[in-house]
Amino acid sequence: MTRKKDIVLIVDDMDMNRMILESILSDDYDIWQAENGLTAIDMLFNAVELPAVVLLDIMMPELDGFEVLDLIKSNTRTANIPVVFITAADVESTETRGLRAGAVDYISKPFNPDVVKARVDNHIELKRYRDNLEETVEKKVFQLIKSKENMLETLATVIEYRNLESGHHVKRTSILSRNLVNRLLDIPYYARQLNELHPESMLRAVPIHDIGKIGVPDNVLLKPGRLTAEEFEIIKTHTTIGSDIIDTLLSKDEDDEYLLHCRDICRHHHERFDGKGYPDGLSGETIPLSARVVSIVDVYDALVNTRVYKPPLPHNEAVKIIMDGSSTQFDPGIVSAFYEINDSFLSLSQALENDSSFA
Repeated sequence: MTRKKDIVLIVDDMDMNRMILESILSDDYDIWQAENGLTAIDMLFNAVELPAVVLLDIMMPELDGFEVLDLIKSNTRTANIPVVFITAADVESTETRGLRAGAVDYISKPFNPDVVKARVDNHIELKRYRDNLEETVEKKVFQLIKSKENMLETLATVIEYRNLESGHHVKRTSILSRNLVNRLLDIPYYARQLNELHPESMLRAVPIHDIGKIGVPDNVLLKPGRLTAEEFEIIKTHTTIGSDIIDTLLSKDEDDEYLLHCRDICRHHHERFDGKGYPDGLSGETIPLSARVVSIVDVYDALVNTRVYKPPLPHNEAVKIIMDGSSTQFDPGIVSAFYEINDSFLSLSQALENDSSFA
């Protein structure tokens, strides 16, 4: 199969220069031409497919080559296109300025066909190599991230099996949290915050919220009756155990957005809006938004499903409990959003209960 030709954009206000360069390169490349900088920028910013290299004249009216180069480099979509200046100016300071601004090379007028061809070939080959390398690195990073997520999600599911939940709580809270976040994204106040947090990354962290239960003894975790005060203190440690587990991973990558969300959710999903929660007694919006979302979903799911210590409650009773906890246990704005879509919580829960692939 013949590979599609790479594109070369020639930007020069002199027709003759563009014609000469096209004659040198057209056998091997598809040639685009622009007679000035404004036309070149318009072509680049609106192109479906970008050129592999830009040959750019320096001395042009309206926008000179340096101004065009600045615009190319300021746009994230075009910033990595190699730009080769074509110029008659044999001034070292001009070459230095261009290279510092981001040009990769110079081609002098009058053109030497062999030099033009060799330099364009070299820069396109270098770009192809760099693009392939970046793609390989991105794939490796993605694989590492997915491996990390899969490891933690598997551990969370194992813990749910131990908790006689068979992983269902993990799956339900993930789906219901996405439902609630989608509603919050329609509310400007929360949408601004969520977009800064990158909601997809945040939602991937939800299944990890109870991972710290791995450190809670069976006689406490699986106790069918009411917990004593001492036993409740033990249960509460699952928040700090979970965040400690995530911290051991974060020590190797302190900027991992996914792990930071995992830590926030693990540690703070039992904080209360009035400051009477645990483990840190945070209040109001000092509680991470991700944890404020999960706290409502977690409570709802616990209320409407069977646990070793209680039978399930009807949906309407669970909704009332959450509404009654507005401004005390829960963020009132998120409670309002939950109430607006509480019917969808019921329908999703019923669909999950009846889904044979989920059971």
